[in-house]
Amino acid sequence: MNFEVWPEAIELGRMFAAEGYELALVGGPVRDLLLHRRSHDLDFCTSARPEQFEPILRRFGHDGFWDMGRKFGTLGAMRRRPDGTEVQVEVTTYRSDTYDPDSRKPEVAYGDTLEGDLSRRDFTVNAMALRVPELEFVDPFGGANDLAKGVLRTPVDPRQSFDDDPLRMMRAVRFVAQLGFSIEPETAEAISAMTDRISIVSAERVRDELTKLLLSDRPRAGIEALVASGLADVVFPEIPALELQIDEHHRHKDVFEHTMIVLDRAVALETDDDGPVPRPDLTLRLAALMHDIGKPKTRKFESGGKVSFHHHDAVGAKLTRKRLKALRFDHHIVEDVSELVNLHLRFHGYVDEPWTDSAVRRYVKDAGHLYERLNRLTRADATTQNRRKARIFATAMDEMEARVRELKEKEDFDAIRPDLDGNEIMTILGLEPGPMVGRAYRHMLEYRLDNGPVDHDVAVAELKRWAAEEA
Repeated sequence: MNFEVWPEAIELGRMFAAEGYELALVGGPVRDLLLHRRSHDLDFCTSARPEQFEPILRRFGHDGFWDMGRKFGTLGAMRRRPDGTEVQVEVTTYRSDTYDPDSRKPEVAYGDTLEGDLSRRDFTVNAMALRVPELEFVDPFGGANDLAKGVLRTPVDPRQSFDDDPLRMMRAVRFVAQLGFSIEPETAEAISAMTDRISIVSAERVRDELTKLLLSDRPRAGIEALVASGLADVVFPEIPALELQIDEHHRHKDVFEHTMIVLDRAVALETDDDGPVPRPDLTLRLAALMHDIGKPKTRKFESGGKVSFHHHDAVGAKLTRKRLKALRFDHHIVEDVSELVNLHLRFHGYVDEPWTDSAVRRYVKDAGHLYERLNRLTRADATTQNRRKARIFATAMDEMEARVRELKEKEDFDAIRPDLDGNEIMTILGLEPGPMVGRAYRHMLEYRLDNGPVDHDVAVAELKRWAAEEA
């Protein structure tokens, strides 16, 4: 088997061999070699103990060294190539971990063989190795064959593997999204039978796997696998709840299927690096996934067989905030995604009756820095199969965006303020700081949104008129 291997891997292998130690490239880098992908992060395992190979790694990594993983037998180093590219390596002593049933943290026990080390890895496609510097390919569990078939399978009995480390179940559905693979039936059955084991995994680790899944090339496939496995019932129950039982007359959409379509469409509307929403955008993808999670709680069967979901946007925003907080997402992600869910129906009134300039200003002001994402979410959510309705909606959206561009040429939407600031309001009305100043300021902001920028005299007259009514 021919490999085009990183020169740094060959060099490091020779350094270890000179000291009488084995070294092998393992895991993702080997998988990526077979997939003709390149990586600058290289994982190795070795027969040497950390105290034995630390001097070698320090010599190799003249641009950086770290030992945060020392207690697990792992040390790392970094080297910078002449072109500025960084190559990071991590080396781990052969391991044969044992696990506490109530924790996914392994109790490290050093192993003696490369094959034994590979047997404790998550999937066969990650249980291949390349001995360096001799370039001997080692594949004791048929990983190359599974890679060719696009199948995820555990090297040992899947129940043992997932019992040892339940996070591997989340990694399985993440690899469905990242690699486009399917989960081998016995492995899939084990996941479905053991979903309760995921409860011992920290919310942060689950969040990290979900994030990698959503930022992949195939987030829909990953979410579908997450739901099909039953894992979503534990880690993200609002998503499988979207699989509402369709009413007997089939008069409303399958909300889960609709959500998957919206997710696909939102991904397609992301931009390149120079655009306003560079791909992959976690905020937009989370909002697409969660925009309708308020529907199950707001579903109501109306007369005539109709189904309504009144206020599902507001209810969904609250559910979104609660779930993302539970998953320990960053505060800014929590607030931004929740606000997109809250605003995702805002544009629909424009289709029936084009807005005034005042309403357009309010839409942009309320969306704030989420404006570009909100428009893309709104477009993605318009999944009607009626071509006429779809054309009318798209035309209205195009028109509104054009109006925003025109208005932005006349005024700075990102810094809309009242024509009078707080100090001016106090001077004109003879006020001391207090609640009255705040009410006056809010009124003048509303006036500014309704009328656009006005002359100073006009603003003063409006302030005095308002104050007279308040007296």
